[in-house]
Amino acid sequence: MAGLNVVLLEPEIPANTGNIGRTCVATGTRLHLIEPLGFSLNEKAIRRAGMDYWKDLDVTRYVNYQEFLEKNPGAKIYMATTKGQQLYTDVTYEPDCYLMFGKESAGIPEELLMSQPKNCVRIPMAGETRSLNLSNSVAVVLYEALRQNRFLDMKLSGELHRLSWDMAE
Repeated sequence: MAGLNVVLLEPEIPANTGNIGRTCVATGTRLHLIEPLGFSLNEKAIRRAGMDYWKDLDVTRYVNYQEFLEKNPGAKIYMATTKGQQLYTDVTYEPDCYLMFGKESAGIPEELLMSQPKNCVRIPMAGETRSLNLSNSVAVVLYEALRQNRFLDMKLSGELHRLSWDMAE
C-alpha cells in the first residue's frame, strides 16, 4: 500500500521525535529515522510526547543516509529547509513521496540540498525567525501533502454528542 513518508535526518530532541511519531500514527504515515539519533528511543521524553502510540508506529531506522537511499530506491524526496526557493504549497506531492526534515540544530546538510534543489521546500515565516519547531514543521508540510492527496484512508468526519445537562432543557 502506498503512503506518505516522513524522514528525520539525525533528529536530536526526543520530544520532537515523539510528537512526530504520534502525528505519523494519526495520519497513517511511515516514519524513517536516520542515525545518529541524539537520544535513545527508550527515553521518558519520547514516551511523554507520544510513546503510547509508538507500538502502532510504522518506523524504520537507518545507520546513515546512504542506507536510507539503498533501502528506498527511487524515493521522491522533498526536503524542508529554510533555504528552499519554493513554498511547500507550490509543489505537487505524490501519494508515496518522502518528506525529509533535518536535525534541529542545523537542518539538512547543504550538499544534500544542492543535490536536489528543485525538491527543496520552505515554510514562509515573518521577520528574522530562524525556523519553526521541528514537530510543527512536519505537521504543516505533512498535512499539505495529505490535503493534496485528499486525505486518503483518513477519517473525514466526526460525531457530535450532546452533553447530558443540555438534554435536561
